[in-house]
Amino acid sequence: MPELPENEAQRRLLERECLNRTIESVELGDDTSYIELPGDNERKRLVGRQFTETRRHGKNVFAGSKTGPWMTVHLGMTGQLIPFDEPADPPDYTKLLIRFEGNRALAFRCPRKLGHVRVIDDPDEYIAKEGLGPDALAIDRDTFLETFGKTKSAIKAALMSQEKLAGIGNLWSDEILFETGLNPQCRANELSKDTLGELYDAMQSILETVVSKDADYEKLPDDWLVRGRDEGSDCPRCDGTIVTAKVGGRTAYFCDKHQE
Repeated sequence: MPELPENEAQRRLLERECLNRTIESVELGDDTSYIELPGDNERKRLVGRQFTETRRHGKNVFAGSKTGPWMTVHLGMTGQLIPFDEPADPPDYTKLLIRFEGNRALAFRCPRKLGHVRVIDDPDEYIAKEGLGPDALAIDRDTFLETFGKTKSAIKAALMSQEKLAGIGNLWSDEILFETGLNPQCRANELSKDTLGELYDAMQSILETVVSKDADYEKLPDDWLVRGRDEGSDCPRCDGTIVTAKVGGRTAYFCDKHQE
């Protein structure tokens, strides 16, 4: 599932390709019964308007203007925002198609469930209504330490809780714990303040690095877990082996030696 870095790459793409263009139409694609998309009246609110700015909070991408309305997109498991120039055909599995003045278009491609597109009035109100915690790249150290120092759940599950910290999911929680040498099953409130501080630093460094590479994994260091995140693989940091365990309903990948 796309997480903070992947969504930031999408936001930057929207900013480069789709701002300050008048929207001529917003159309549904085929086979949309399983996915939440804006209805007729909501889609009409966007027609004639322009996206003049973008935002991101956690896994949510926003495009709109100071006076609204805004479009908010959650990519779900496999969603993707794809700008393209017509007369080229929209990509397969396009569920929502925005046509701008001229030949620019924007497709929301979503082969699987869980993604959604909504039309809203204000991103801040939406974030509060959804109960999202601070963005993982915006949270300050003291707030992080206070939040996780009181959390009794496994540290991996805590990192993935969008109510505590917005933006981190299964992949990057594994990478952060791999970097800090923490077992994903250890309890957050049993970690020392210094250890939580190291966790915070690793989180910031990893997310900033991935964002700087536009979430292109091939450009990430060879000794990162993401480059060989497979059960039974050799650990790129030590002579351990990558193993798995269920944590918070998700499969955690970690080293059986330096994350013992």
